[in-house]
Amino acid sequence: MSIDRKALILQAATLSFVQFGYKATTMDQVSRIANVGKGTIYTFFKTKEELFEEILDKATSELTSVMNSVAAEHSTFVTKLLHLLDSILEFRQDHELFAKLAQEVRDIGTVQALEGVKRMEAYALDFLRQQIEEAISQGEVKPCDSSVAAFMILRMYLALTMEWNKAHEPLDQERIKEHMLLFISTGILQ
Repeated sequence: MSIDRKALILQAATLSFVQFGYKATTMDQVSRIANVGKGTIYTFFKTKEELFEEILDKATSELTSVMNSVAAEHSTFVTKLLHLLDSILEFRQDHELFAKLAQEVRDIGTVQALEGVKRMEAYALDFLRQQIEEAISQGEVKPCDSSVAAFMILRMYLALTMEWNKAHEPLDQERIKEHMLLFISTGILQ
């Protein structure tokens, strides 16, 4: 049985990016973790950036699968929206790479780490925008700028799930959903 060296290298690189971050990962480290020569890595990937891009592509594909399964549910827009937001948060938590990239962005501002985080968020925003547009066309959502609505919804959700906890008692998922529904469906004005 032959060894899939490219898969082995991708696995080792992902591990290195998770442990050391983008900036501190080197091709030497990936080579040691994968137990292959550096030349073998360069057979598949010309640069660390190219290797990182392939890992992000794979993660995007996984996120697509998760979001498509939620979008295929036969339920109301609000129910799908809340499940979609939960799935995005769970994806971010389950994939240590994104936690490490976010930490690296906060701590040292590595451009490539920032681009990786932005890329995944942009993808989630675009998917959410499409879901909002579909809900508008089906009469479940008022006509609005779907890009702005997607941004506001995602940012509010991330703020309640991640930022709120830094200065307050964490909110459980039900309380988060209650606040999301308050602002999305009825608003706070009388």
